[in-house]
Order: sequence, then structure tokens, then C-alpha cells
Amino acid sequence: AGMNGTAIENFVCVIFNVSFMNCTWDVGRTASEDTQYFLYWKTSKREDFSGCQNYTKDNFGRHTGCRFQNVTIEHKTAYFLVNGSRNGQNIQSYEKRILLYQIVLINCISNYIIIEKLTPPINVTVNCTEASHSCEIRWQPPRTSHVKKHTCFKYEIVIENK
Repeated sequence: AGMNGTAIENFVCVIFNVSFMNCTWDVGRTASEDTQYFLYWKTSKREDFSGCQNYTKDNFGRHTGCRFQNVTIEHKTAYFLVNGSRNGQNIQSYEKRILLYQIVLINCISNYIIIEKLTPPINVTVNCTEASHSCEIRWQPPRTSHVKKHTCFKYEIVIENK
């Protein structure tokens, strides 16, 4: 239902600092200035959709993003729905079921993206001994919302001699 070209485009969500999620989208190609969008999401079919409480807006006051706090992605699937209206008429809905574990780190499939920006490794310690001319560097893996195997991480160390 709704006029062609009014559904949102380029839906992107970024998960950061483990429990925050920021979703953004572009307004539909034929969306007028009075079009308004509303984002809902859930992590299982049995749940009710939760609506966005913290929208970001464009210059016309249209919702073009949402910031979520205390997000957990323990489940494999998330369901997103963006609907809306203009002049009391419905616009085309945008609905996606996304398999989070398959694409959470970075992937782009069919006009939507889910990304998790990882925090740096934590508890980094450096222990250098002058006698052996060597240093031992230790750290713990970054906090993440879904990765349980620490062998999934690869690290790169850049040492600058000053």
C-alpha cells in the first residue's frame, strides 16, 4: 500500500559501545516535505515491536534516523519496520528481517546494512625489560555484543620508536 517511491531507502544501523544502536535512512524518492516516518523493531517474532523514542530529523523535520540505548542482540534475528504517512495518506512500508550474526560485523545486502563498531582491546599492559631488550604486551579482547570466541579477533600492533 502507498504511493511508489515513498518508502525509505538505504537503511543502515550501527551498533557501538556494545549496547547503543544508531539507525539512519534516506527519505523515499517521491516523499514530500510533509512525509513522516516511524521506526519499530523487535528481536523475535513473539515480541511486540518497540518504537523509536529518540529520532534524528532532516531540515524539514522528517524522521531520518533513530538512536537506541541498552540494545542487546543475543538473538540471531531482528525485525525492522518503518512506516509513516503524509497528508493523512499512508506511505509504502519498509520491512526487513535481518540475520544479525551473519552480517553484524560488516556486510551490505539488499539495501540495508548492520555494522558493529568494536571498542579497542581493554586492559592493555606493556612490560619492557632493558636487559633482554624486549617488551611483553598483553590485552583482553574488546567488549562485544555477540562474539563469544576470542579466537575470532585478529590484532595488529604498531610500535613507534621515539
